[in-house]
Amino acid sequence: MKLFRRLPAEIRGTIDPGDRVLTYAEGPGGYVIAADRALYLGGERLPWFQVDRGAWDEEGLTVVTTDGRSYRALLPEPGRIPEAVRERVTASIVVNHYVPLDARGGVRLVARRADADRLVWEFVFDAGLDPDDAGLRALAEQALEETRRSFGV
Repeated sequence: MKLFRRLPAEIRGTIDPGDRVLTYAEGPGGYVIAADRALYLGGERLPWFQVDRGAWDEEGLTVVTTDGRSYRALLPEPGRIPEAVRERVTASIVVNHYVPLDARGGVRLVARRADADRLVWEFVFDAGLDPDDAGLRALAEQALEETRRSFGV
């Protein structure tokens, strides 16, 4: 039994030079690659801070990004991909804080680590709230400033 396997050439040619492969699995649509800084899925490089969540079923993986795009990969034998996706998405979240805004609902403020020294913040408004509502946006911005001060980020 081999302890160390050499990466297939298709994988080495696919990943960015700065990314380190953690694990990979092959499906009918090609490879799914979990690297230290990104997930490679369906020909796309998705940095971990842009991956909102992953869901598994008996056929494969569905990934939803923070901007709402959805990706699907059939993986009959996923190997360690599920654990790697869960760990890397969780590790990218620095702050996950819910703030009530008004009687209609609130906003979840999420900070994700994009690089060693850069955080990306997102507003996740409760269902039914209009994220384009200027009044709600102002309340969310104020809540963000208070959250940043209280968490020191």
